[in-house]
Amino acid sequence: MPSTDLDWWRDAVFYQVYIRSFADGNGDGVGDLAGIRARLPHLIDLGVDALWITPFYPSPMADHGYDVADPRDVEPTFGDLAAFDALLADAHAAGLRVTVDLVPNHTSHAHEWFEAALAAAPGSPERARYLFRDGRGSDGAEPPNNWPSVFGGPAWTRVPDGQWYLHLFAPEQPDLDFTHPEVLADLEETMRFWLDRGVDGFRIDVAHGMAKPSGLPDMLPMEDTGLLADHGPGDHRFDDDGVHEVHRRIRRVLDEYPGRMAVGEVWVSDDDRLAQYLRPDELQLAFNFKLLTAEWDAEDLRTAIEHSLATVEGTPAPACWVLSNHDRPRHVTRYGDGIVGTRRARAAALLQLALPGVAYVYNGDELGLPDVDLPDEALQDPIWERSGRTERGRDACRIPVPWSGDEPSYGFSSRRDTWLPMPEGWDRLTVAAQADDDASMLSLYRRALELRRTSSALRGDGLEWLPAPAGCLAFRRSGGLVCLVNLSADDVPLPEGELLLASTDVSDGVLPVDAAVWLRA
Repeated sequence: MPSTDLDWWRDAVFYQVYIRSFADGNGDGVGDLAGIRARLPHLIDLGVDALWITPFYPSPMADHGYDVADPRDVEPTFGDLAAFDALLADAHAAGLRVTVDLVPNHTSHAHEWFEAALAAAPGSPERARYLFRDGRGSDGAEPPNNWPSVFGGPAWTRVPDGQWYLHLFAPEQPDLDFTHPEVLADLEETMRFWLDRGVDGFRIDVAHGMAKPSGLPDMLPMEDTGLLADHGPGDHRFDDDGVHEVHRRIRRVLDEYPGRMAVGEVWVSDDDRLAQYLRPDELQLAFNFKLLTAEWDAEDLRTAIEHSLATVEGTPAPACWVLSNHDRPRHVTRYGDGIVGTRRARAAALLQLALPGVAYVYNGDELGLPDVDLPDEALQDPIWERSGRTERGRDACRIPVPWSGDEPSYGFSSRRDTWLPMPEGWDRLTVAAQADDDASMLSLYRRALELRRTSSALRGDGLEWLPAPAGCLAFRRSGGLVCLVNLSADDVPLPEGELLLASTDVSDGVLPVDAAVWLRA
């Protein structure tokens, strides 16, 4: 069973399960709840503390589950409520916490509320739950403002009676109006539904997006909105001050359930603005994406770490570190792909897991999976079509996890064809191939997570930067761990200390280029 520590999440390692791509339990080529349940032994052996499962709710899948038609049920593709309860019970029996996605900013266009809104007249109570507006121009043929969708194209779609509705993402994802009391009440009902079933917390999608400025003014023109990019104060779509009242309401519900937590997806780069989401009556955690967006460069990584720590200083929250997720290129690929990218990803794993606070590991990180260059006809992300087929979207980082065997689907499914095609040549990356290989990425993660769990050297919240050779990072945790990462062009000598773990062979007393080491001072 999970520990009874109410603050269990403060130094936890969460494992993100992108449900479509983790494990297929019924042989249809799509991951599901039964697949997660069957693969829990892998997560136990890996040594993570908690799961974050991406949306498994009823959905037309315009954005693969982030367009929710009913937030209090299970999409039949993924199972049913009994399957979820069984997964939750097994995870808890094994000591794993389970957190699930909340998607409050918008619903699916197939949600009963939106269907009622389309059937109702302008100005009706049904439309008041969403952001319907009259258009601009003499005949209302222009969108109400100039906001773009982050998936490409305008953020407005016109309905047959002439009004427009706001969707910051796809047209199938209409934004809710959080000034409407029914909208907030429904979110609270959804939270209690899952909390009463026993979930340990939530990841809140687009946690900086639920509030919109009064009057929906035009924003500063921007050539490229990017996926959830933070454009600062000129971008009125996100980080409106009103969002904090929504988070206070969320926190009040969580506080009724001791030991439960929420982490926000908050794409806000300003340290002070991000810190506001971590006030004592708001989120327990917020993803800080600076480490994820940093280049493989000592100065850039150090700056990312310093800003992340500065954000949480003065708040009750620990830092929250991310290297990859389902929205961004995998770090093996970001760092150069192939042998170079893998070597750097091994070092980055030790860097991330050495830092004080919370770490999130994306499914496949522990195997060193790269992005996959898919053919056009295989792409499913709505960004591909919404951008006029100029932006390939996020499918490359969502390829199913390879478990065993030497050809697709590598034990992910009982069938070869999977929802996104798996490449040839991944036999060496499977869990089975790496499990008994001491030099594998999987073995490195297992040892790092075991040390993080058991070694006093990784205790404490403090971090002190140490002198290091040019192009290197070195810091000491208050528990005594020293982490040295060599991002220079030359090998560097190992400092003195007891060797705990290294991302590569350091038996000759030097740390090679693109490698990291843990020492006990």
